[in-house]
Amino acid sequence: MRILFVNKFHYLKGGSEKYYFELAELMKENGHEVAFFSMKNDKNISTGSKEYFVEEIDLNTGSKLKALDVIYSKENAQKMKEALEDFKPDIVHINNFQRQLSASIVTEIKRKNIPIVFTAHDMQAICPASAMLYNGEICEDCIQKGYGCCIKKSCIKDSKLKSILGVMESKYYRLRKIYKKIDYIIAPSEFIKKQLIKGGISYNAIETVHNFVIDSGYKEDFVDDGYAFFFGRLSIEKGILNVIRAVKEIPNSKLVIAGDGPEKENIQKFIIQNKLNDRIELVGYLNQDDVKKYIKNSKFVVVPSIWYENCPYSILETMEIGKPIIGSKIGGIPELIEDGKNGFLYEYQNVSELIEKMKLLFDNEKLVREQSEMSRKLYEEKYNENVYYKRIYEIYNNLIKENKNV
Repeated sequence: MRILFVNKFHYLKGGSEKYYFELAELMKENGHEVAFFSMKNDKNISTGSKEYFVEEIDLNTGSKLKALDVIYSKENAQKMKEALEDFKPDIVHINNFQRQLSASIVTEIKRKNIPIVFTAHDMQAICPASAMLYNGEICEDCIQKGYGCCIKKSCIKDSKLKSILGVMESKYYRLRKIYKKIDYIIAPSEFIKKQLIKGGISYNAIETVHNFVIDSGYKEDFVDDGYAFFFGRLSIEKGILNVIRAVKEIPNSKLVIAGDGPEKENIQKFIIQNKLNDRIELVGYLNQDDVKKYIKNSKFVVVPSIWYENCPYSILETMEIGKPIIGSKIGGIPELIEDGKNGFLYEYQNVSELIEKMKLLFDNEKLVREQSEMSRKLYEEKYNENVYYKRIYEIYNNLIKENKNV
């Protein structure tokens, strides 16, 4: 089988890129031939497979006229045509493509009558700003009232012009039925699937297939150094301030925070003002290996998001190593944490309930051990690469067979 993987970034920028690279590697390891289609960038990773790149569109520094290429780029369509004719894929798997690669690549793939799979890593298909978030609060106005809300509130990077462009793009996709040209949509959470359907993306085959994490073999003997661990972007929507408020109210508790972002200064102020320097440690941005070490040595991991998370890798990576997770009841998080088994859930924004759940694990080493074992067990049953490969191969194979029979 020959699979062309498409994603606008070809370096490790976030979860969609992790998925893009690791799924391609998984397919290669199972004897399939893969190629990549993305944008040029100095940070791009060399994969050893065929790679096709289009010119990068930088919406922050590029010309206003060139910005229209994010909606439909003739140059990108031509590059896609050349890639398809050279690589001759049996199937194309698209990830994040909107706003840079443009709708033109989807149209070109369909002209060649090649099946398309699309993994919806965010809600770009139904929200021009993609996150359903405004000023740190959940927002579904574009679904309920129409895309004009995005322009009115300047949702995209607080820019009226970028918001207008985003709305133009969203309306173009609907008018030209771009998503309807996609044969199969993978939703990494049941929550995202329901949101897509609620937002009108209901004419495709949509299936929930949770993300996977490759088994690194990192699990060793149980270690518990007594601290809770948070890792990720230090921003309002990640809910990190709720965790440090909780720690303040739990005597002798400890928290390690890994990551960087706009809330770092507020976190540091809170720590100083509340004299928590001896109980909360900021270790900055860490590489993947160091993150794993901190997970392994922690008592538990906290995922306190206050926005619509899809299928957080932070939870899957914790389960792969085998530690409990305390997570908020929002987005796709409750689909991964089985309350009372591999961690606890709490109502998002409810700091009192978060305190209660954290105390349970800080005070009970036996419970931590039991939930650690269950985390690893659930990972092995549901979220490892072998489970994912079996399902993704079935999806690809069925689409290829159906396409040949048409």
